[in-house]
Amino acid sequence: MTNMTRHGKNCTAGAVYTYHEKRKDTAASGYGTQSMRLGKDAIKDFDCCCLSLQPCQDPVITEDGYIYEKEAILQYILHHKTEIAKKMKAYEKQKQALKSEGQLESKSEERQRAEKFKQRENNIVSKPINPFTSDDGTPKSSASSFTSEASAGESSSSSSLPSFWIPSLTPEAKPTLLKKPSKTVLCPMSGRPLKMSDLISVHFTPLDPSLDRVALLTRQDRYVCAVTKDTLGNSVPCAVLRPSGAVVTMECVEKLIRKDMTDPVTGDKLKEKDIIPFQRGGTGFAGSGVDLKAKEARPVMQA
Repeated sequence: MTNMTRHGKNCTAGAVYTYHEKRKDTAASGYGTQSMRLGKDAIKDFDCCCLSLQPCQDPVITEDGYIYEKEAILQYILHHKTEIAKKMKAYEKQKQALKSEGQLESKSEERQRAEKFKQRENNIVSKPINPFTSDDGTPKSSASSFTSEASAGESSSSSSLPSFWIPSLTPEAKPTLLKKPSKTVLCPMSGRPLKMSDLISVHFTPLDPSLDRVALLTRQDRYVCAVTKDTLGNSVPCAVLRPSGAVVTMECVEKLIRKDMTDPVTGDKLKEKDIIPFQRGGTGFAGSGVDLKAKEARPVMQA
């Protein structure tokens, strides 16, 4: 067996541009999109609120599996309901203004039609009209007709070309029309409709029941599965049972609970919608997801 020569890390004699060399050159050049996997310090813990990013004292969970502090999510819902009420009030005010404006326009149109009708009635005469004589029978002068035509031309030009230096003749911008706001409050994470009645209380099982809340939060491993007593963490898939609010691991759900579909804490019968999986992987600067990578787009050098 012949001994193979060992290549150095900076070997440039290879015929293949390896992935390691490409990443090294990309980092050194400062060009190209870079991606890196987020560390543990950048990941929100599974028992932290999606709004405050702090450990929950009175946790609730939505039907989509996003956990919130009860006080924080209720303040969020009340704030958005107040904003929706303000937008609806402004929309109704605009609607009334447009309605009154339409009524005024209809009245002005009726008035214009009446004026035109009166003019047509007054123009109807029994004797023929001589265009070269006035009403009393005297001939019209050319100068008067010229002045009348000039004044008519001036009036038409003044009406078609307004002066922008006179405030009363400057054009006015119409206000932006408001759209009818939706009365539905959306979940800040999933974007789906959210109601107070849809929130489900969550009851964690502490690892050491003798510890108070402050001492419990300082520990890295705080809670365990309500059935198997396995330690819960970001890397352990969990689920909440709707009747009792107990937190169990997905392994416990698949191996024990799905056999008879009974809540082990309360003894209630479970449906498929009563098992709510936890959404994991949320961060403070990204929404959520299992692809925990950060990307930075930078310019690329092309040949």
